[in-house]
Amino acid sequence: MYSSASGDLEPDYSSPRPPSVAPSCPASQRRRSVSRCFLGNARGAGGGSGCGGPKGKKKNGRNRSGKANNPPYLPPEAEDGNIEYKLKLVNPSQYRFEHLVTQMKWRLQEGRGEAVYQIGVEDNGLLVGLAEEEMRASLKTLHRMAEKVGADITVLREREVDYDSDTPRKITEVLVRKVPDNQQFLDLRVAVLGNVDSGKSTLLGVLTQGELDNGRGRARLNLFRHLHEIQSGRTSSISFEILGFNSKGEVVNYSDSRTAEEICESSSKMITFIDLAGHHKYLHTTIFGLTSYCPDCALLLVSANTGIAGTTREHLGLALALKVPFFIVVSKVDLCAKTTVERTVRQLERVLKQPGCHKVPMLVTSEDDAVTAAQQFAQSPNVTPIFTLSSVSGESLDLLKVFLNILPPLTNSKEQEELMQQLTEFQVDEIYTVPEVGTVVGGTLSSGICREGDQLVVGPTDDGCFLELRVCSIQRNRSACRVLRAGQAATLALGDFDRALLRKGMVMVSPEMNPIICSVFEAEIVLLFHATTFRRGFQVTVHVGNVRQTAVVEKIHAKDKLRTGEKAVVRFRFLKHPEYLKVGAKLLFREGVTKGIGHVTDVQAISAGEAQANMGF
Repeated sequence: MYSSASGDLEPDYSSPRPPSVAPSCPASQRRRSVSRCFLGNARGAGGGSGCGGPKGKKKNGRNRSGKANNPPYLPPEAEDGNIEYKLKLVNPSQYRFEHLVTQMKWRLQEGRGEAVYQIGVEDNGLLVGLAEEEMRASLKTLHRMAEKVGADITVLREREVDYDSDTPRKITEVLVRKVPDNQQFLDLRVAVLGNVDSGKSTLLGVLTQGELDNGRGRARLNLFRHLHEIQSGRTSSISFEILGFNSKGEVVNYSDSRTAEEICESSSKMITFIDLAGHHKYLHTTIFGLTSYCPDCALLLVSANTGIAGTTREHLGLALALKVPFFIVVSKVDLCAKTTVERTVRQLERVLKQPGCHKVPMLVTSEDDAVTAAQQFAQSPNVTPIFTLSSVSGESLDLLKVFLNILPPLTNSKEQEELMQQLTEFQVDEIYTVPEVGTVVGGTLSSGICREGDQLVVGPTDDGCFLELRVCSIQRNRSACRVLRAGQAATLALGDFDRALLRKGMVMVSPEMNPIICSVFEAEIVLLFHATTFRRGFQVTVHVGNVRQTAVVEKIHAKDKLRTGEKAVVRFRFLKHPEYLKVGAKLLFREGVTKGIGHVTDVQAISAGEAQANMGF
């Protein structure tokens, strides 16, 4: 059934499948049982956690009748992705070792620098386990493989499996991390959402500064950018904070008086937090942060003592509308009784299970939960981890750090490669003037590769033109960078280029692209809410990527008006100046309580001369 010449046993798929992975058990149910079989079985017995396993009291992996329970399992190994199952890695031949190294390179590439090895697991997901000596030899081989590719390994967790054996057998889960040769560190962008006064800036201050809060907001002071934010304690602008992890999974932050440059140099993985405003008055800033900065995922903060209040539902709706994966942190648990925290968690679970969300809440209460949550969150968009913690007492703060350390990049490596093959396109989100440097723009590279010294064009200006410029230098997370790749955020120094010619919402593109601009475009929309009827002539603020501008409804196809919940194709016209839009881009519009989402279906391209004439509208 197995070939063991190399010491790495591979299953023979011509043999019958074990009962635990029988086709009669739905795939969705197999996926749901992963966390239960790996976390809920202290001794690895999976009788009651899989599908169809016998119930009853378990002793040494057997039920009351003395018959062995069905073995626990994971979902079958996928060819794509960054998770690899290995039954054992004992004394492989040189040829087999080289093959295993090549396989590790593939998994690291799929995970964009991170891979997870499950040792003691068959390819079909059966949790077999290894004796201590075999496990030690397998981990030694894994160390050799990692050294060969220049990676580091960290043991995440171990579990015993003894469902039909008197000898203790273990399964070990190992994280392999290697910063790609063309990158300085692995990067993950997390947008921070939540109602005003829920503790967003305080939590980020505690994570990035390494000191607990004093209960009066001391931790958040270093994050504020304006005097009125310090005075009111409320964020009104978008700020960025960084949290690093080294190759061993240890936190790297400002606690040891490090500078941002030192954090970047010491870290193999960087989490960039995008701190967004919670007050309803600054909702347009929050929407701009979600649409333009392209976060990999979002952290929704909910105060334990107030529950779902204020803009919490609105922020949750924005994340769902823009299809941004999110996890939830319940803060301020030190202020409440345990029953209050439990009530808030139950309230969140009810909302997440509603038809509009279709999420599977997962409460994280242990380190094992945090590891499983990170893996399930990356594999399934429906899983929503929930953490309960305190920024004052530090309760459960380490679980969030474990989760962030293990959380893999959520974008596909093939999509990343395809984007890098395209022409350069950089979204302008921020504009600065830096002494002795000149004009600096911040934003995200949507496609292509950008290098120091590249000649690009920026626009569209108010009259629809694109202007030539040169990229003088690049910085990522406040440290120098020579090459910028698709999906990465950075600031570009433009030398003496006139700042007055720039505005948020512009794009910097390769001259070969011949960019198309428009003043009129069509979008298929769903009207989420409107007090009366949505008609021709109605004005809304439109958000498409980094574009934010007022537009008027010119026509509603096949209908005279729209009501809440209805869908239609609508033609919009920008009121001020033309914009660079692409077909298929996500769209979000608002005006007061009126809100809608959709995607761009058609753009009416115009030349610079036509742009000047049209803006007389």
